[in-house]
Amino acid sequence: MLEVIQHDAIAEIQLARPPVNALNLELLRMLRSALDGAFAGGARGIVLSGVPGMFSAGVDVPAVLQMDRAGARAYWREFFATAAALACSPVPLAAAITGHSPAGGAVLALMCDYRVMAQGPYKIGLNEVQVGLSVPDCIQLALRRVVGAYRAERLLVAGAMTDAQEALACGFVDETTGIDQVTTRALRWMGDLLALPSHAMLATRRLARADLVATFADVEALPLDDFLDGYFHPQTQATLQALVARLKSKG
Repeated sequence: MLEVIQHDAIAEIQLARPPVNALNLELLRMLRSALDGAFAGGARGIVLSGVPGMFSAGVDVPAVLQMDRAGARAYWREFFATAAALACSPVPLAAAITGHSPAGGAVLALMCDYRVMAQGPYKIGLNEVQVGLSVPDCIQLALRRVVGAYRAERLLVAGAMTDAQEALACGFVDETTGIDQVTTRALRWMGDLLALPSHAMLATRRLARADLVATFADVEALPLDDFLDGYFHPQTQATLQALVARLKSKG
């Protein structure tokens, strides 16, 4: 489900749960554990990568739909806790977006310091509205930080998915490259960053990310129960059930 590859002082955490790197409870827990292990092992930077064509399809909706409220709460708490672990990382993070990155996949990427995306027909976006979910303010903040308030509003309210070129133009991602070079470029960016005087770089980073860190510093303070109320809204459940039915018919 997940592989950690060492590149000197950089730890690459590669999502590897076929076919689409859907984030089930186990993968989220493994990702948090891998982050903790990288920090404890002295990694000075982390690259989060996927597989060619797919960074992560986001939440494993079919699995979560089978859960009762207690199970769903445990799942969504883990999702928010994983986002918080990325947001509050003491070392820089780069997302190597190796393909499609909708919804939860886009959330993971937004928590990173830098995003490199594969050129081509791949899409990224917070398309929660399209599947009946509202986007909590803590996630909206992460998007506002990188694209600005008005552009974030337009993307969020429409649940828009953008291709790599559009994502680059609006600042959703920092650079695009050929699919076989995405991880290489993310590692190179991280290497250049880590070559800077570390005390000054890390102190400046802490100041620059203080708003994001403050928002995610206390997972228990995040609006989990309000989000759950929205998740269990009849219209949301019907929309998600229809989505799963379409996915099954395609499979």
